[in-house]
Amino acid sequence: MARRDGGSRTGRRRTVRWPLPTTEPSLRLGGIDVSWLLPTLLLVAIGFLDWNSSGNFRVVTWIVLVPLTASALSGPLLTCVFAVVAPLAYLVLDQAWPSRDRMGAGDFLLVVACGVGAVVISALRMRAGRRALKMEDAAEATRDVVLRPIPQGAGGLDVAAVYIAADSQARIGGDFFDVVPSPHGARVMLGDVQGKGIGAVSAAGALAGTFREAGWHEPDLAVVAGRLEQRMLRNNRYMRDLGTPEDRFATAVLISFPPLGPGGTVPGWIELVNCGHEAPVALSEREVRTLPSGTGAPLGLSELTGLAPRTLRLPFRPDETLLLFTDGVTEARDRNGEFLPLLDVLERARTDDPVHATAPRSLVALVEAAVREHSVGELDDDTAILAVRLLRPVDPAPSSTASPDDSAGPQAED
Repeated sequence: MARRDGGSRTGRRRTVRWPLPTTEPSLRLGGIDVSWLLPTLLLVAIGFLDWNSSGNFRVVTWIVLVPLTASALSGPLLTCVFAVVAPLAYLVLDQAWPSRDRMGAGDFLLVVACGVGAVVISALRMRAGRRALKMEDAAEATRDVVLRPIPQGAGGLDVAAVYIAADSQARIGGDFFDVVPSPHGARVMLGDVQGKGIGAVSAAGALAGTFREAGWHEPDLAVVAGRLEQRMLRNNRYMRDLGTPEDRFATAVLISFPPLGPGGTVPGWIELVNCGHEAPVALSEREVRTLPSGTGAPLGLSELTGLAPRTLRLPFRPDETLLLFTDGVTEARDRNGEFLPLLDVLERARTDDPVHATAPRSLVALVEAAVREHSVGELDDDTAILAVRLLRPVDPAPSSTASPDDSAGPQAED
């Protein structure tokens, strides 16, 4: 994805490509389109070689490569220019030889035909590129419905997040995250719906909407997880009623930061409910530690396992940063099939620069760079990364009489 938004968008990736471009130059030098340069150099080189060759070995027919090269680098207009120039150059070069050494009309028609074909190829390539851009924009607009912007300082937290789309032809996945300020403290959620496509994103949107409501109203984090479980089951029943029997499940981890204590003191603990998800990691300038894995089943599978979500109360210092991520991080593979050693990456970063490594924005950037580098730029799965840390001073929880979602309007569960 193309650029990092500023302001309050918490560093989430978003691409803006409207209006769609009318040409697609692939080669730029200092911001200047130089896609014409390679075909021109190729034309000059072929002309020079043919002019200085013997009559027994002519290379003028290679001039068919000129419009074909242009079609790969530029739009139909520039390709058309080279498709006209190439036959003219062929005539000039061929006529410079004695009649017995000329290539003749047959090869000339071949050059003309290749020029016409190059223009058609360029037009089709541009059409396919525009279609791909529209698909990416549609996919990202769909993702924005689920991954809404998180205001900086929400719930008294310093928040940074990024969503990395896999190289899968806009087959967007069901990764989701959110932060909800509530009278019971800041609630944080990150999860991943099984599968890809609109069905997975629809389920992720349903879970995110339920979390925004239940996270505000319910004081017990296990009850919030139970609401999410019921929402996942209802979503599966809804899809079956539509004739799409794709029972999905979702892994998720829920975190609750308690409100301030008497006199504005910060409690030294958090609550965690883990529904089959990757265990979060807590980082401080002194250590990197993995929080306990939860005992709850993935959302949508409780009827099979009989495991109810259980809340764990864990020690958590105010100077620690909490890192949550989907399996696109830990399951990133290099060319040898080795998984990304995330804890080793975090420990090295903490040792080298503990202050920088524990800042949410730099931590998210660090993990993203590690995933991309380890995967050699070829991501097999969408990835969501979220880092949160208590702000100083911590903002008080909003009044219980306020709307649970003033910034984004009412959220419906169904």
